[in-house]
Amino acid sequence: MIRLTGVELRRLVARRLVMLGVGAVLAVTVLMLAATWWNARPLSAADQERNRVQFEQAHKDWVANHEKYEKDCRDNYASMPDPKPTVDEMCNNPEPALEQWGKPQTVFTEVMPELLLGSSYLLAFAAFLIGASFVGAEFSSGSIGNWLTFEPRRLRVYGSKLLGVAIGMVPVAVATLALLLVGTYLIVADLGSTAGTTGEVWGNLAETSVRAGLLTAVAGALGGVLGLLLRHTAAAIGLVMGYAVLVEGVFGSILQSAQPWLARVNFDAWVMHGTTYYVQSCKSTPEGYYNCESVEKALSFEHGAWYLGIVAVVLITLGGLVFRRRDVN
Repeated sequence: MIRLTGVELRRLVARRLVMLGVGAVLAVTVLMLAATWWNARPLSAADQERNRVQFEQAHKDWVANHEKYEKDCRDNYASMPDPKPTVDEMCNNPEPALEQWGKPQTVFTEVMPELLLGSSYLLAFAAFLIGASFVGAEFSSGSIGNWLTFEPRRLRVYGSKLLGVAIGMVPVAVATLALLLVGTYLIVADLGSTAGTTGEVWGNLAETSVRAGLLTAVAGALGGVLGLLLRHTAAAIGLVMGYAVLVEGVFGSILQSAQPWLARVNFDAWVMHGTTYYVQSCKSTPEGYYNCESVEKALSFEHGAWYLGIVAVVLITLGGLVFRRRDVN
């Protein structure tokens, strides 16, 4: 099995499409760093002066009229429709601060988790495409039949192909996530703020990166499974795109209560060690209004881990059973 896996790894690296995919992942990562640099840039001197003038005007108005504004708000509070915040919350009018007119400073501890999540989607999608093309090409070209003449034990062949893709994607994930982490830190240290980046924060980011790397390896293996089941790379890609549009997009937006059983939310829960999602809660008020509000729901890390783990085991088992019994021609 080890020898077969080593052969599959060498074949994976030798494929031109794989190298193109890895290059595309690194190129997108560089673009993410460029976007981070662009967003972290401070305002120009002219923009800062414009903000200062606007602040002074707003502050002058607050000094002259804030008591009147608060009194008018409290006088009109009773006539405002429900639901509404408390009178103190609604009528609170704090003194303007210059920072409110400036561009928010980019903070490393705030932007890095979201960048890692975005990179996780990129890596998982790229790994899936590489796995599907690597295994699907064996069937579309007919070379799988020749391969089985040298190693007739199908489950060993099946396992070595999935392991080859999974192991081969780990260095790609490590390099990509390391580039993103180091690059973002250097950019934000120069243009933003790295305050609060403690050892605990680095530990959490490292754990997130490990989970993203594991998910990348599994995505590569599942791409190989679908490439085997559908026998064509394009069919595997089409199936995933159809799921994303019809199930995640259409069905997920119509039946929001089903979100805990969709892949995207569980993906986020695994990578981010728990996540939240929103559902619409609508009801009629005694005054005859019909109001809807977004209610935040939590999805645990354990739920995401079990969901993704069960899906992976079921698909890999199904692929093994089909490959063991189905004619390869």
